[in-house]
Parts: sequence; C-alpha cells; structure tokens
Amino acid sequence: MIVDFANEVRDWIARNLIRGVQPQSVVQELTGNGLEQPLALAMVQAVSNALLFGEPMPQGKLDLATPPARYVPGPSRLGHASMLKAGTRSIPVLARLQRPSAALLGGVIDADECTQLIAQARPRMTASTVVDPITGLDRVADHRSSAGMFFSLMETPLVARIERRIAALTGLPIEHGEGLQILHYPTGAESTPHYDYLMPGNDANRSSIARSGQRIATFIMYLNDVDDGGETRFPHVGWSVLPRRGQALYFEYGNADRRTDPMSLHAGGTVLAGEKWIATKWIREREFVPAR
Repeated sequence: MIVDFANEVRDWIARNLIRGVQPQSVVQELTGNGLEQPLALAMVQAVSNALLFGEPMPQGKLDLATPPARYVPGPSRLGHASMLKAGTRSIPVLARLQRPSAALLGGVIDADECTQLIAQARPRMTASTVVDPITGLDRVADHRSSAGMFFSLMETPLVARIERRIAALTGLPIEHGEGLQILHYPTGAESTPHYDYLMPGNDANRSSIARSGQRIATFIMYLNDVDDGGETRFPHVGWSVLPRRGQALYFEYGNADRRTDPMSLHAGGTVLAGEKWIATKWIREREFVPAR
C-alpha cells in the first residue's frame, strides 16, 4: 500500500529524531495532530531507517510494504593480529569491539608528529561546521563549539606520511580518504551523537555518494592528552575511548551490501578540563572526488 508522505512532514520527523527525541514521542505528536497510529508509526520507522541505515529518504510517497533494513557486518579490514605493521612501524592493538567493528591502536603517531600537525593546522582553524542531514548544507552547529580545518590530500610531507600509514593499516588506498581534518575542542566543547556516514536524503549527499561512494570507515588520531573528559563514546554499546596522545581509534560502518551500521553512532564527550586535539580521516568506498 502506497500513501502520501509530504516532504515537510518527513523533514520534521527527521530533525526531531536527529536531535534526540524518542521515536514514540514523535509518533504521539503525529497522532495528536490527527494521523492514525499505524500510519504515524510507519512514517517514523521509514525516516528512522533512512537515518540509521543510509537508505534513501521517502520522496512524497511511502510504501507501507517495504521491509525494515538490516545491517550484517563483515570481517574487520584490520584483521585479527595483535600487532599491525605500517612500514617499519609496529602498532599494537589495545582493544577491539565487535559491533560496531572497531579497534583502539597504540603508537600510531608520535609526539613530534602530533606537535607538528597541530602547529601546521593552527593558523587555518575556523569554526567547525556539520553537514545538515536533511539539506546537505554545511552549518555551524550550536552543539559543537570546536574549531577545525582540512588538509588537502598529501598536502605536506607530514600529512602524506600519516596518510600512507593509515592506508597501510587499513588496506584502503590513500585516494579513498577525504582530506585529513584537524579539530580543536576547548574546555566545555563537545560533539553530540552523530553518524559519520552520509544520509542520502538530500541532493548534496546523493551527489557526493555518486562521485566517491559512501563513507565506510573513520580513523581518529588523538594528538594530546586531555586532563578530563573528551572521550569518544558509542552510546548504543556503552563503550568509550579516552583521548591519549599517539593512540588512534578506527571503526567501520559500511559492509559489502553497501549498507551502513547504526551501531556506529558516536559522540565526543564534553572536555571538562584542558583541551582536545584530534585528526580525523574519513574513508570512502572508492576514490574521493570533492565537489567542484
């Protein structure tokens, strides 16, 4: 059965789910405005599946017979060894998580590299933006009072060296990575729960996915020790990683069926004392081609 589903209602549902409103509360709001409960539930489920699994957003219509999406994880691209090799560097695996597929790595980047990377990034820092999953446009988010910048691929010898190291660890070509992003969180800053993969519910994201494929993995390097707070949290599984200089967190959220993993929802905890510097690499299905 196919029913009308206005894009304005779809976007209202999506914005509420993104800001953390419970699905049942959204359903209750819709039924309070005259929608029958089964239809309201189907609408919220359709939008939730699009956000969670990277499915296309409904466009004016809703097929009530569409089955819910499911994610089946594949084997980790890092393999199962306790020690990984990146050129001449041996990198220990400190912890693993099965779902989402994640690994905490030690000694990925040394103290001098951390210091140099911050120094190269600092003059180019601007207020961080996030991509609105509904419009696909960049905006400064009130929940993320950080500053950031992007290096171009292989922009400096230091950046090139780090990108070659990431490629060696993940087995994914350098060209599949987006530019290395440096983020600075002062005391009080945070990043609320979000997904790194692109929601294909708007033209900008659909165009980006068409050019470069979906994001499938994230590689976060911690560039300094944080006095208090600032951990990377996975709220669905109750796991968090404390920021320690030189360590890196790698996690995957794209499988062979080209679905995305809702268990990869993550957040940056509030920096309670000191500051936090991180370097993030997002990795695509194929060569990254930026918008022109």
